[in-house]
Amino acid sequence: MIVTRTPLRISFAGGGTDLAAFYEHDYGAVLSTTIDKYVYVTVKRHGKLFDEKYRLNYSETEQAKRVEDIRNDIARECLRFMQVEPPVYVSTVADVPAASGLGSSSAFAVGLLNALHVYRDENVSAGQLAEEGVHIEIDVLKHPIGKQDQYAAAFGGFNFLRFLSNGGVSAEPQRFVNNGLNDLFAHMMMFWTGMTRESHSVLFEQKSNTEHKMSELMMMREHAHRLQRLMHNGFDVREFGRVLDETWQFKRRLASGITSDRIDHWYRLAVEGGALGGKLCGAGGGGFMLFIVPPDRQPSVRQALGDLSEISVNFEPLGSRVLVPHIEWRQNRGVKG
Repeated sequence: MIVTRTPLRISFAGGGTDLAAFYEHDYGAVLSTTIDKYVYVTVKRHGKLFDEKYRLNYSETEQAKRVEDIRNDIARECLRFMQVEPPVYVSTVADVPAASGLGSSSAFAVGLLNALHVYRDENVSAGQLAEEGVHIEIDVLKHPIGKQDQYAAAFGGFNFLRFLSNGGVSAEPQRFVNNGLNDLFAHMMMFWTGMTRESHSVLFEQKSNTEHKMSELMMMREHAHRLQRLMHNGFDVREFGRVLDETWQFKRRLASGITSDRIDHWYRLAVEGGALGGKLCGAGGGGFMLFIVPPDRQPSVRQALGDLSEISVNFEPLGSRVLVPHIEWRQNRGVKG
């Protein structure tokens, strides 16, 4: 039995510039971090006494005799891509709901690919996992998404991601001065809106709008650079919050489904309560809201958003990892994890 744990991510600025419609004309840039919320994937040889060749457990349960009959598109295409011989059992569970804006679909793809490589006794690098995840979601399934989530899930940590016009991606781990990383997380508050929305509808519209929104996307890319410089030079909470607010004001113009009256209302309440800035995580329409709030103002923001559920998040430095089998088994078999 193989079990992988793959982190979710928070993207601070630059989202949208990781879409090919943008970076093929001008490079993209995203500043993001992985957090201590995860997608867990289990892969094992299925019992021969069962009639089905494939069994999948996620929010639904599937039994299929052929890989092409699997309804979960990511699981189906990962199994097909890896050419895993049945019978196979796959299950997944996450720490937060799906479609919450934290990159859970890509974390599932990367975590499943990681588990299937170990299942086949194969070494795999973070870069290979990320590119295979991109291949499955973008090339095969034609999802209208960018590349940032697969790279965040595979590499982990706090990264400045560059998306080059030739399709290449560089993941630059960030270094901080004066305890800047801890300060940033101490000022972060995350609230669950209770609303989920598949990102595809928003991203299809955003992708079609890219040509007419180049100036906004270039400013959002600049916001990623500004936040990167800010963390390198020493964390300034007011400036960080101001830039985050600016990037949210640009982001909400990219497509009609990104925000709503309810989301805007919650955002105003948080600012009135003392938040210095914030944004909706992910493509938009629901999910988690992120705010930058000085610790002494956090109780008032918490009270202002009393109808929303708050979650605490901490920094996760590692990308997708194998939890089972244990490290000695992997080393004896020559498998990295």
